[in-house]
Amino acid sequence: MARPTLTLAALATAAVPGLEVTAARAHTRRSGGAYDAVELRASDGRRLLIRVPRTQTAETEQSADLVSLRAMTTGIRSRLSFAVPVFVGQAPVDGTRAIVTEFVPGRVLGADELTAHDRIAESVGSAIAAIHSLPPGFVGDAGLARESDGEARDAVVELIGRTSDTGRLPAALLRRWEEATDDESLWRFRTTVVNGALSADSFIVDEERVAAITGWSALAVGDPARDLHWLLTSRGPSAERALEAYIVGRGGGADAALPQRALLYGELELARWLLHGVEQRDQAIIDDAVAMLDDLVAGVHDRTTEALSPETGPILTVDGVERLLDETPRTEPARESSALLTDSYDFSELELGERGERVPVPADATAPIPLDLSDWGDAAPGADGRAHEESGSTDAPADDADETGRRIGRTGS
Repeated sequence: MARPTLTLAALATAAVPGLEVTAARAHTRRSGGAYDAVELRASDGRRLLIRVPRTQTAETEQSADLVSLRAMTTGIRSRLSFAVPVFVGQAPVDGTRAIVTEFVPGRVLGADELTAHDRIAESVGSAIAAIHSLPPGFVGDAGLARESDGEARDAVVELIGRTSDTGRLPAALLRRWEEATDDESLWRFRTTVVNGALSADSFIVDEERVAAITGWSALAVGDPARDLHWLLTSRGPSAERALEAYIVGRGGGADAALPQRALLYGELELARWLLHGVEQRDQAIIDDAVAMLDDLVAGVHDRTTEALSPETGPILTVDGVERLLDETPRTEPARESSALLTDSYDFSELELGERGERVPVPADATAPIPLDLSDWGDAAPGADGRAHEESGSTDAPADDADETGRRIGRTGS
Protein backbone atom coordinates (compact mmCIF):
# COMPACT_ATOMS: atom_id res chain seq x y z
CA MET A 1 0.00 0.00 0.00
CA ALA A 2 1.34 3.40 -0.98
CA ARG A 3 2.15 5.79 1.84
CA PRO A 4 0.01 8.96 1.99
CA THR A 5 1.52 12.16 0.66
CA LEU A 6 1.17 13.99 3.96
CA THR A 7 2.91 11.16 5.79
CA LEU A 8 5.93 11.46 3.54
CA ALA A 9 5.91 15.25 3.80
CA ALA A 10 6.02 14.96 7.59
CA LEU A 11 8.78 12.34 7.31
CA ALA A 12 10.84 14.76 5.24
CA THR A 13 10.84 17.27 8.11
CA ALA A 14 12.42 14.55 10.26
CA ALA A 15 15.01 13.78 7.59
CA VAL A 16 16.01 17.40 7.00
CA PRO A 17 16.45 19.49 10.19
CA GLY A 18 14.76 22.86 9.99
CA LEU A 19 12.76 21.99 6.87
CA GLU A 20 9.37 23.72 6.63
CA VAL A 21 7.16 22.21 3.93
CA THR A 22 4.64 24.53 2.30
CA ALA A 23 3.30 22.20 -0.41
CA ALA A 24 3.53 18.55 -1.41
CA ARG A 25 2.31 16.35 -4.22
CA ALA A 26 2.85 12.78 -5.36
CA HIS A 27 5.70 12.40 -7.81
CA THR A 28 5.23 9.90 -10.58
CA ARG A 29 7.94 7.87 -12.26
CA ARG A 30 7.93 4.71 -14.37
CA SER A 31 9.32 2.41 -11.68
CA GLY A 32 6.42 -0.02 -11.48
CA GLY A 33 5.46 1.06 -7.96
CA ALA A 34 8.91 0.30 -6.54
CA TYR A 35 8.98 3.61 -4.65
CA ASP A 36 6.63 5.98 -2.84
CA ALA A 37 7.73 9.47 -3.78
CA VAL A 38 6.57 12.99 -3.05
CA GLU A 39 7.77 16.30 -4.42
CA LEU A 40 8.00 19.03 -1.79
CA ARG A 41 8.22 22.80 -1.73
CA ALA A 42 9.98 24.35 1.25
CA SER A 43 9.50 27.76 2.82
CA ASP A 44 13.01 28.74 1.71
CA GLY A 45 12.09 28.11 -1.93
CA ARG A 46 13.77 24.76 -2.35
CA ARG A 47 12.13 21.93 -4.28
CA LEU A 48 12.92 18.53 -2.79
CA LEU A 49 12.06 14.90 -3.50
CA ILE A 50 11.52 12.22 -0.85
CA ARG A 51 11.52 8.57 -1.89
CA VAL A 52 10.84 5.41 0.14
CA PRO A 53 11.51 2.00 -1.44
CA ARG A 54 8.65 -0.51 -1.45
CA THR A 55 10.67 -3.61 -2.38
CA GLN A 56 13.97 -5.16 -1.34
CA THR A 57 15.34 -4.65 -4.83
CA ALA A 58 14.42 -0.97 -4.75
CA GLU A 59 16.01 -0.59 -1.30
CA THR A 60 19.27 -2.13 -2.54
CA GLU A 61 19.25 0.11 -5.59
CA GLN A 62 18.56 3.24 -3.56
CA SER A 63 21.38 2.43 -1.14
CA ALA A 64 23.84 1.98 -4.01
CA ASP A 65 22.61 5.19 -5.60
CA LEU A 66 23.23 7.07 -2.35
CA VAL A 67 26.83 5.82 -2.17
CA SER A 68 27.43 7.06 -5.70
CA LEU A 69 25.84 10.46 -5.12
CA ARG A 70 28.02 10.99 -2.05
CA ALA A 71 31.11 10.00 -4.06
CA MET A 72 30.40 12.67 -6.66
CA THR A 73 32.01 15.67 -5.05
CA THR A 74 31.54 19.28 -6.06
CA GLY A 75 34.71 19.04 -8.12
CA ILE A 76 33.48 16.00 -10.02
CA ARG A 77 30.07 17.55 -10.63
CA SER A 78 31.70 20.73 -11.96
CA ARG A 79 33.06 18.69 -14.88
CA LEU A 80 29.54 17.84 -16.02
CA SER A 81 27.27 20.07 -18.08
CA PHE A 82 24.17 18.63 -16.41
CA ALA A 83 22.91 18.29 -12.82
CA VAL A 84 23.18 15.21 -10.64
CA PRO A 85 20.72 14.84 -7.72
CA VAL A 86 22.09 16.22 -4.44
CA PHE A 87 21.56 14.26 -1.20
CA VAL A 88 19.83 16.37 1.47
CA GLY A 89 18.85 13.97 4.26
CA GLN A 90 17.44 10.61 5.32
CA ALA A 91 15.16 9.14 7.99
CA PRO A 92 14.28 5.58 9.05
CA VAL A 93 10.78 4.34 8.25
CA ASP A 94 9.18 0.88 8.49
CA GLY A 95 12.44 -1.06 8.45
CA THR A 96 13.90 0.89 5.55
CA ARG A 97 14.79 4.54 5.05
CA ALA A 98 13.51 7.57 3.26
CA ILE A 99 15.99 9.56 1.19
CA VAL A 100 15.57 13.26 0.44
CA THR A 101 17.34 14.83 -2.53
CA GLU A 102 17.05 18.09 -4.37
CA PHE A 103 14.36 17.89 -7.03
CA VAL A 104 15.43 18.36 -10.65
CA PRO A 105 12.60 19.59 -12.88
CA GLY A 106 12.25 18.51 -16.46
CA ARG A 107 10.85 15.84 -18.75
CA VAL A 108 11.73 12.24 -19.46
CA LEU A 109 11.58 11.19 -23.10
CA GLY A 110 11.80 7.87 -24.89
CA ALA A 111 14.95 6.80 -26.71
CA ASP A 112 13.51 7.71 -30.10
CA GLU A 113 12.48 11.14 -28.83
CA LEU A 114 15.97 11.77 -27.45
CA THR A 115 17.34 11.20 -30.94
CA ALA A 116 14.56 12.92 -32.86
CA HIS A 117 16.32 16.29 -33.30
CA ASP A 118 19.93 17.32 -33.68
CA ARG A 119 20.21 19.64 -30.68
CA ILE A 120 18.87 17.22 -28.10
CA ALA A 121 20.71 14.28 -29.66
CA GLU A 122 24.00 16.16 -29.51
CA SER A 123 23.33 17.07 -25.89
CA VAL A 124 22.74 13.39 -25.08
CA GLY A 125 25.94 12.28 -26.80
CA SER A 126 27.98 15.00 -25.13
CA ALA A 127 26.51 14.16 -21.71
CA ILE A 128 27.52 10.50 -22.00
CA ALA A 129 30.99 11.51 -23.18
CA ALA A 130 31.33 13.79 -20.15
CA ILE A 131 30.61 10.87 -17.83
CA HIS A 132 33.16 8.70 -19.59
CA SER A 133 35.74 11.50 -19.39
CA LEU A 134 35.58 11.85 -15.60
CA PRO A 135 38.79 11.01 -13.69
CA PRO A 136 38.36 7.45 -12.39
CA GLY A 137 40.11 7.95 -9.05
CA PHE A 138 37.00 9.02 -7.15
CA VAL A 139 35.28 5.74 -8.02
CA GLY A 140 37.98 3.69 -6.34
CA ASP A 141 38.13 6.08 -3.40
CA ALA A 142 34.42 5.43 -2.79
CA GLY A 143 34.92 1.67 -2.87
CA LEU A 144 32.91 1.30 -6.07
CA ALA A 145 33.60 -1.37 -8.66
CA ARG A 146 36.52 -1.11 -11.07
CA GLU A 147 36.56 -3.54 -13.98
CA SER A 148 39.37 -3.99 -16.51
CA ASP A 149 38.77 -4.79 -20.16
CA GLY A 150 39.65 -8.42 -19.50
CA GLU A 151 37.28 -8.59 -16.55
CA ALA A 152 34.54 -7.09 -18.70
CA ARG A 153 34.95 -9.90 -21.19
CA ASP A 154 35.13 -12.49 -18.40
CA ALA A 155 31.82 -11.19 -17.04
CA VAL A 156 30.21 -11.61 -20.46
CA VAL A 157 31.65 -15.13 -20.78
CA GLU A 158 30.25 -16.01 -17.34
CA LEU A 159 26.83 -14.63 -18.28
CA ILE A 160 26.79 -16.65 -21.49
CA GLY A 161 27.82 -19.77 -19.57
CA ARG A 162 25.05 -19.42 -17.03
CA THR A 163 22.54 -18.85 -19.80
CA SER A 164 23.76 -21.93 -21.67
CA ASP A 165 23.47 -23.99 -18.46
CA THR A 166 19.71 -23.39 -18.47
CA GLY A 167 19.47 -25.58 -21.55
CA ARG A 168 17.30 -22.98 -23.24
CA LEU A 169 19.86 -20.99 -25.20
CA PRO A 170 19.75 -21.75 -28.94
CA ALA A 171 23.00 -23.20 -30.25
CA ALA A 172 23.27 -20.54 -32.95
CA LEU A 173 23.27 -17.75 -30.37
CA LEU A 174 25.69 -19.59 -28.10
CA ARG A 175 28.10 -19.99 -30.99
CA ARG A 176 27.69 -16.36 -32.06
CA TRP A 177 28.29 -14.95 -28.61
CA GLU A 178 31.25 -17.25 -27.92
CA GLU A 179 32.86 -16.18 -31.19
CA ALA A 180 32.42 -12.56 -30.16
CA THR A 181 34.09 -13.14 -26.79
CA ASP A 182 36.92 -15.02 -28.52
CA ASP A 183 37.63 -12.02 -30.77
CA GLU A 184 40.54 -10.29 -29.05
CA SER A 185 40.15 -7.12 -31.11
CA LEU A 186 36.66 -6.57 -29.70
CA TRP A 187 37.97 -6.37 -26.16
CA ARG A 188 40.90 -3.99 -26.46
CA PHE A 189 39.61 -0.76 -25.01
CA ARG A 190 40.32 1.85 -22.38
CA THR A 191 38.02 1.55 -19.37
CA THR A 192 36.22 4.69 -18.23
CA VAL A 193 33.87 5.92 -15.55
CA VAL A 194 30.43 4.57 -16.49
CA ASN A 195 26.95 5.18 -15.16
CA GLY A 196 26.40 1.44 -15.63
CA ALA A 197 22.60 1.58 -15.73
CA LEU A 198 22.08 4.30 -18.30
CA SER A 199 18.88 4.28 -20.34
CA ALA A 200 16.59 6.86 -21.91
CA ASP A 201 14.75 7.12 -18.57
CA SER A 202 17.95 8.36 -16.94
CA PHE A 203 17.84 11.69 -18.77
CA ILE A 204 15.92 14.71 -17.49
CA VAL A 205 15.42 17.11 -20.37
CA ASP A 206 14.78 20.85 -20.30
CA GLU A 207 13.76 22.13 -23.72
CA GLU A 208 16.39 20.63 -26.06
CA ARG A 209 19.20 19.89 -23.64
CA VAL A 210 20.04 17.34 -20.97
CA ALA A 211 19.35 19.09 -17.66
CA ALA A 212 20.15 16.17 -15.35
CA ILE A 213 20.93 12.48 -15.23
CA THR A 214 19.44 10.33 -12.46
CA GLY A 215 19.95 6.72 -11.40
CA TRP A 216 23.59 6.22 -10.40
CA SER A 217 23.31 2.90 -8.54
CA ALA A 218 25.74 1.14 -10.92
CA LEU A 219 28.43 3.84 -11.05
CA ALA A 220 31.76 2.13 -11.72
CA VAL A 221 34.85 2.03 -13.88
CA GLY A 222 34.28 -0.35 -16.77
CA ASP A 223 33.39 -0.75 -20.42
CA PRO A 224 31.93 2.47 -21.87
CA ALA A 225 29.85 0.37 -24.28
CA ARG A 226 27.59 -0.51 -21.35
CA ASP A 227 26.17 3.02 -21.45
CA LEU A 228 25.60 3.11 -25.20
CA HIS A 229 23.59 0.11 -26.39
CA TRP A 230 20.26 1.85 -25.78
CA LEU A 231 21.43 4.79 -27.90
CA LEU A 232 22.62 2.68 -30.81
CA THR A 233 19.23 0.95 -30.96
CA SER A 234 17.16 4.13 -30.99
CA ARG A 235 15.32 4.94 -34.21
CA GLY A 236 15.38 8.73 -34.14
CA PRO A 237 16.71 10.41 -37.29
CA SER A 238 19.43 12.19 -35.28
CA ALA A 239 20.83 9.06 -33.61
CA GLU A 240 24.02 9.32 -35.65
CA ARG A 241 24.42 12.92 -34.54
CA ALA A 242 24.31 11.76 -30.91
CA LEU A 243 27.03 9.21 -31.65
CA GLU A 244 29.14 11.81 -33.43
CA ALA A 245 28.80 14.20 -30.49
CA TYR A 246 29.86 11.38 -28.18
CA ILE A 247 32.97 10.67 -30.26
CA VAL A 248 33.95 14.34 -30.36
CA GLY A 249 33.36 14.61 -26.62
CA ARG A 250 35.70 11.70 -25.99
CA GLY A 251 38.49 13.50 -27.86
CA GLY A 252 39.79 10.39 -29.60
CA GLY A 253 39.24 8.08 -26.62
CA ALA A 254 36.48 5.99 -28.19
CA ASP A 255 37.73 2.64 -29.51
CA ALA A 256 36.64 1.46 -32.94
CA ALA A 257 34.91 -1.70 -31.65
CA LEU A 258 32.74 0.15 -29.15
CA PRO A 259 29.54 -0.02 -31.28
CA GLN A 260 29.86 -3.77 -31.75
CA ARG A 261 30.31 -4.36 -28.02
CA ALA A 262 27.39 -2.07 -27.27
CA LEU A 263 25.17 -4.09 -29.58
CA LEU A 264 26.40 -7.34 -28.03
CA TYR A 265 25.38 -6.02 -24.62
CA GLY A 266 21.97 -5.32 -26.12
CA GLU A 267 21.62 -8.91 -27.30
CA LEU A 268 22.66 -10.17 -23.87
CA GLU A 269 19.70 -8.38 -22.29
CA LEU A 270 17.63 -11.36 -23.43
CA ALA A 271 20.02 -13.70 -21.65
CA ARG A 272 19.53 -11.69 -18.48
CA TRP A 273 15.75 -11.85 -18.96
CA LEU A 274 15.89 -15.63 -19.27
CA LEU A 275 18.09 -15.95 -16.18
CA HIS A 276 15.73 -13.67 -14.26
CA GLY A 277 12.83 -15.97 -15.12
CA VAL A 278 14.80 -19.05 -14.07
CA GLU A 279 15.89 -17.47 -10.79
CA GLN A 280 12.34 -16.36 -10.02
CA ARG A 281 10.93 -19.71 -11.20
CA ASP A 282 8.48 -17.79 -13.33
CA GLN A 283 7.52 -19.95 -16.31
CA ALA A 284 5.81 -17.05 -18.07
CA ILE A 285 9.06 -15.06 -18.09
CA ILE A 286 11.03 -18.11 -19.18
CA ASP A 287 8.65 -18.80 -22.07
CA ASP A 288 8.77 -15.15 -23.03
CA ALA A 289 12.57 -15.08 -23.10
CA VAL A 290 12.77 -18.33 -25.07
CA ALA A 291 10.33 -16.96 -27.63
CA MET A 292 12.40 -13.80 -28.09
CA LEU A 293 15.62 -15.78 -28.33
CA ASP A 294 14.03 -17.92 -31.03
CA ASP A 295 13.10 -14.76 -32.91
CA LEU A 296 16.71 -13.63 -32.72
CA VAL A 297 17.97 -16.94 -34.07
CA ALA A 298 16.27 -16.10 -37.35
CA GLY A 299 18.22 -12.87 -37.41
CA VAL A 300 21.50 -14.78 -37.28
CA HIS A 301 20.83 -16.00 -40.79
CA ASP A 302 19.82 -12.58 -42.13
CA ARG A 303 23.20 -11.29 -43.29
CA THR A 304 22.12 -7.76 -44.13
CA THR A 305 23.60 -5.59 -41.38
CA GLU A 306 26.73 -4.72 -39.43
CA ALA A 307 28.80 -7.53 -37.91
CA LEU A 308 29.69 -7.96 -34.26
CA SER A 309 33.16 -8.94 -35.42
CA PRO A 310 34.68 -10.42 -38.57
CA GLU A 311 34.08 -13.92 -37.21
CA THR A 312 30.48 -13.63 -36.08
CA GLY A 313 28.67 -12.50 -39.20
CA PRO A 314 25.73 -10.12 -39.09
CA ILE A 315 24.66 -8.25 -36.02
CA LEU A 316 21.39 -9.33 -34.50
CA THR A 317 18.47 -6.97 -34.25
CA VAL A 318 19.17 -5.17 -31.01
CA ASP A 319 16.47 -2.66 -31.85
CA GLY A 320 14.16 -5.66 -31.98
CA VAL A 321 15.57 -6.80 -28.63
CA GLU A 322 14.75 -3.47 -26.99
CA ARG A 323 11.32 -3.29 -28.59
CA LEU A 324 10.48 -6.83 -27.47
CA LEU A 325 11.56 -6.07 -23.92
CA ASP A 326 9.70 -2.75 -23.76
CA GLU A 327 6.45 -3.96 -25.36
CA THR A 328 6.12 -7.36 -23.69
CA PRO A 329 4.14 -7.53 -20.39
CA ARG A 330 6.12 -9.24 -17.69
CA THR A 331 3.67 -12.16 -17.38
CA GLU A 332 2.47 -12.48 -20.97
CA PRO A 333 4.81 -13.93 -23.56
CA ALA A 334 4.85 -12.12 -26.84
CA ARG A 335 6.57 -12.49 -30.18
CA GLU A 336 7.83 -9.82 -32.46
CA SER A 337 9.95 -9.95 -35.56
CA SER A 338 13.54 -8.80 -35.49
CA ALA A 339 14.67 -6.24 -38.03
CA LEU A 340 18.09 -4.68 -37.56
CA LEU A 341 18.30 -0.95 -37.76
CA THR A 342 22.05 -0.63 -37.36
CA ASP A 343 22.78 -0.08 -41.05
CA SER A 344 22.31 3.65 -40.57
CA TYR A 345 25.40 3.86 -38.38
CA ASP A 346 28.69 4.52 -40.11
CA PHE A 347 31.10 2.84 -37.72
CA SER A 348 34.00 4.42 -39.59
CA GLU A 349 33.20 7.57 -37.62
CA LEU A 350 34.50 5.83 -34.52
CA GLU A 351 37.71 4.99 -36.33
CA LEU A 352 38.21 8.72 -36.94
CA GLY A 353 37.82 9.29 -33.22
CA GLU A 354 40.29 6.50 -32.46
CA ARG A 355 42.89 8.27 -34.61
CA GLY A 356 42.17 11.57 -32.87
CA GLU A 357 40.56 13.16 -35.92
CA ARG A 358 37.60 15.42 -35.26
CA VAL A 359 34.24 14.27 -36.54
CA PRO A 360 32.40 17.35 -37.87
CA VAL A 361 29.31 18.25 -35.89
CA PRO A 362 27.29 21.28 -37.01
CA ALA A 363 27.08 24.01 -34.38
CA ASP A 364 24.07 24.33 -33.86
CA ALA A 365 6.12 11.71 12.84
CA THR A 366 3.13 11.10 10.72
CA ALA A 367 0.62 13.70 11.94
CA PRO A 368 -0.73 15.79 9.10
CA ILE A 369 0.97 19.13 8.69
CA PRO A 370 -0.69 22.24 7.30
CA LEU A 371 0.13 22.56 3.62
CA ASP A 372 -0.76 25.29 1.18
CA LEU A 373 -1.51 23.42 -2.03
CA SER A 374 -2.61 26.46 -3.98
CA ASP A 375 0.79 26.70 -5.65
CA TRP A 376 0.22 23.41 -7.41
CA GLY A 377 -3.06 24.29 -9.04
CA ASP A 378 -4.69 21.28 -10.68
CA ALA A 379 -1.61 19.19 -9.94
CA ALA A 380 -2.27 19.08 -6.17
CA PRO A 381 -2.52 15.55 -4.68
CA GLY A 382 -5.90 13.83 -4.75
CA ALA A 383 -8.19 13.37 -1.82
CA ASP A 384 -6.68 10.05 -0.92
CA GLY A 385 -3.23 11.66 -0.59
CA ARG A 386 -1.53 8.54 -1.94
CA ALA A 387 1.85 8.65 -3.59
CA HIS A 388 3.56 6.44 -6.11
CA GLU A 389 6.36 6.82 -8.60
CA GLU A 390 6.70 5.99 -12.31
CA SER A 391 9.93 7.51 -14.11
CA GLY A 392 10.75 10.92 -15.40
CA SER A 393 8.78 14.09 -15.06
CA THR A 394 5.85 14.70 -12.81
CA ASP A 395 3.48 14.38 -15.72
CA ALA A 396 4.96 11.32 -17.36
CA PRO A 397 2.56 8.38 -17.95
CA ALA A 398 3.15 5.05 -16.25
CA ASP A 399 5.07 2.53 -18.29
CA ASP A 400 5.72 -0.74 -16.49
CA ALA A 401 7.31 -2.20 -19.61
CA ASP A 402 10.15 0.32 -19.34
CA GLU A 403 10.82 -0.90 -15.85
CA THR A 404 10.92 -4.47 -17.18
CA GLY A 405 13.83 -3.54 -19.40
CA ARG A 406 15.63 -1.76 -16.55
CA ARG A 407 14.99 -4.67 -14.20
CA ILE A 408 16.52 -7.08 -16.67
CA GLY A 409 19.64 -4.97 -16.74
CA ARG A 410 19.94 -5.29 -12.97
CA THR A 411 19.31 -9.05 -12.76
CA GLY A 412 21.05 -12.13 -13.94
CA SER A 413 24.44 -10.45 -14.10
